[in-house]
Amino acid sequence: MPEMPEVEALTRFLREHAGGRTIDRVSVAAISALKTVDPPPSALAGREATGVVRHGKFLDLDAGGIHLVFHLARAGWLRWYEQVPATPVRPGRSPIALRLRFTDGTGFDLTEAGTKKSLAVHIVRDPAEVPGIARLGPDPMAEGFTKDDFARILAGHRTRIKGLLRDQSVFAGIGNAYSDEILHTAQMSPFALAASLDDVAVERLFTAMRRVLGEAIVAADGKPPAELKDAKRTGMRVHGRTGRACPVCGDTIRKVTYADSEFQYCPTCQTGGKPLSDRVLSRLLK
Repeated sequence: MPEMPEVEALTRFLREHAGGRTIDRVSVAAISALKTVDPPPSALAGREATGVVRHGKFLDLDAGGIHLVFHLARAGWLRWYEQVPATPVRPGRSPIALRLRFTDGTGFDLTEAGTKKSLAVHIVRDPAEVPGIARLGPDPMAEGFTKDDFARILAGHRTRIKGLLRDQSVFAGIGNAYSDEILHTAQMSPFALAASLDDVAVERLFTAMRRVLGEAIVAADGKPPAELKDAKRTGMRVHGRTGRACPVCGDTIRKVTYADSEFQYCPTCQTGGKPLSDRVLSRLLK
């Protein structure tokens, strides 16, 4: 799933490549992906792309006051073309959900792999009309977001820190992968309770969060969309590395599996050497 660093890189890529270009047409191939009806996709035709910004994991292409907002979800992606294929997109078995073509022939597809379709496209006059954006918490990489802001948020939640970091209504943009990396860097158990963390632990977690996300944003910046997925995987130290050696201590990286996701951690670095029970309601083994 694309998270803040990859979405930020896509935002910067689109800002550079789409900015100033005029939209020729928008073709929707997956009707289920389009979550709005007014304005229609045809309203984007003839409008200039005047800006691209990120809201958490949402990308927002501003076409002169009408916004094409999309969330790539678990398996969505953006494919850029210097020359959009002449073959029209049609509903069916194709992974293409939407195609946008500019008048100079450039453009992009929004694609989604797999059978579980959750890519979401909104065409709105105000990004705040998108429910997912309206619910977003603060961006933890925003310039004005401080350690004190972070501490106040944690103090108000007696929930496990792993789930809290992933909650978009609490922190915008962090997902499963980077929360694993942040907790490993902070040497903190995924099951630690947010409100129980002392000042030293909060500072360590805040520093790890800014470091992990900041380094990932720098690493992704300037890469074309086709290279971002591999770059993300290459940069992971624990996420997706079950059974491999921890690059810090050499212990075996383990995982905990839930109904629709899993996370990875290092017992030596994060849980005092104790493995976490691999059940939905896991607790530290005694």
